[in-house]
Amino acid sequence: MKNAAPSPPSDSMRKLPTQERAQRTIEALFQATAQIVEDEGEAALTTNKVARKAGFSIGTLYQYFPSKEAILLAMIGRERRRVMERLQALLSQAVQQRRDPQAVVRELVHQLVESFGSGPKHRRAMIRLAWRMDHHDNVTQALREAGERNAFALGQLNDPGVRAPTPAMMFVATRAVMGTIRSASLEDSPLLGTPEFEDELVRMVWGVLRA
Repeated sequence: MKNAAPSPPSDSMRKLPTQERAQRTIEALFQATAQIVEDEGEAALTTNKVARKAGFSIGTLYQYFPSKEAILLAMIGRERRRVMERLQALLSQAVQQRRDPQAVVRELVHQLVESFGSGPKHRRAMIRLAWRMDHHDNVTQALREAGERNAFALGQLNDPGVRAPTPAMMFVATRAVMGTIRSASLEDSPLLGTPEFEDELVRMVWGVLRA
């Protein structure tokens, strides 16, 4: 969750960064938080330690975040938005290029596994923490948005090999994929990041979608 674009507004923030200097402050706090979690574990995370590592006073941190949980929620929300933007770009391109639906499913699955499960090994602690603490309503909203966008793209592909998307179909497909990734992440499964893991997810989703 590092080196991301400036954060849009977050409900967990006390003050929104409106200037470049404030954006740099937020980014430094995010990077310090991620490094502490990755290097020392969640139990070692405190607002004082984050402020020191980022090179700021605790007062500066509290201008933006009331707690360490608020920092983490802001980071999680930003990463989710970035992933959704990447998926939307992928789906838009697939529609424009009339790509093979099964190839699109494979690429979507790969993006989801990499973003919410595996990625570089040093990021996995942060991903697991995000799964443990994320609010149910936030996750549900993200899944709903993903389902709606995927359904629209599948409908636009107009491929005879794919069933017309329905709310039930997209509910099952999105929850099955994200539930599997979540379980593998929380269990720190060695399957994460392997071709075999992604192959099984693709087979599962394709079995739901194909005509």
